[in-house]
Amino acid sequence: MPKISVVAKDGTVFEIQAEPGTSVMENAVRNSVPGIEAECGGACACATCHVYVDEAWQEKVGLPGPIEADMLDFAYDVRPASRLSCQIKVADGLDGLVVLVPERQS
Repeated sequence: MPKISVVAKDGTVFEIQAEPGTSVMENAVRNSVPGIEAECGGACACATCHVYVDEAWQEKVGLPGPIEADMLDFAYDVRPASRLSCQIKVADGLDGLVVLVPERQS
């Protein structure tokens, strides 16, 4: 099972064993990572699961699709590394993925 690291806004690192096919958001919520609100439950209808993908993983994770990019317009402090964690699907190739929770969610 791939391991992902979610760095909370206070710097606490949550090391999570994630089932392939689930989303980073689902795993963060399941592991009570603070700052991942996920108000829409993963429907890409809010921006409360906004994360920054670590630079070393950005190419592998890829860019947001058009709907996700539109939703990111509602997030605070959007950066080139911004993604909605509900749209990042866990796969074996993402073993070691690191994402950071921003200071504030929308």
